[in-house]
Amino acid sequence: MFEKLLEFTPTTISILVLLGIIGIGGMIFIKKSKEVKITTQMMVYGSAAIALAFILSYVRLYRLPQGGTVTPASMLPMIIFSVMFGPIPGIIAGFAYGLLQYMQDGYVVHWAQFLLDYPIAFSLLGLAGLFRKNLLAATFIAGFGKFIMHFLSGIIFFSEYAPEGTPVAIYSLVYNGSFMLADILICAAIVLVPQINKMFNNLKSNVTTRR
Repeated sequence: MFEKLLEFTPTTISILVLLGIIGIGGMIFIKKSKEVKITTQMMVYGSAAIALAFILSYVRLYRLPQGGTVTPASMLPMIIFSVMFGPIPGIIAGFAYGLLQYMQDGYVVHWAQFLLDYPIAFSLLGLAGLFRKNLLAATFIAGFGKFIMHFLSGIIFFSEYAPEGTPVAIYSLVYNGSFMLADILICAAIVLVPQINKMFNNLKSNVTTRR
């Protein structure tokens, strides 16, 4: 997977620049955020969210040939955890979950594609923590962040799969949008159920975090 690390092609340089921007942005975000206190409660909830998401990811309603699956709301536990504890814990938990997803059934053609499609894409589920008062908005922003990483990966690394005459950006948009949109809508439909929303609010009210 890492054999192309030293091949500084234009594509590799572009990816390194992108990863550098993401890394710098992440450090600035963390520096400007309030100090995050890692508690036992947070670790327990985070472990439970990762475990539940991982279990749900095994139930594949549909799977695409070059990776990407539709699942019964496997993103939702990570989104809920991020909303409960904030973006930084959510990003950390998402990073760990992304590595588990790779070990589960990863599809890798390049080391940089691995980073985009797994640890970075799943880390962005933590963006849900930016919308802690609106679970529906949190669901859409988390799903959109994850989609963007898959979309970029598709453009850069899977252009050969685009049908002749089809722009690679359109191909990546349709391919990655198909399973991501389905996943997002499934999660959104679940959070709109009044009983689910009430259960989430009760759970959130029992969690003591540093605001």
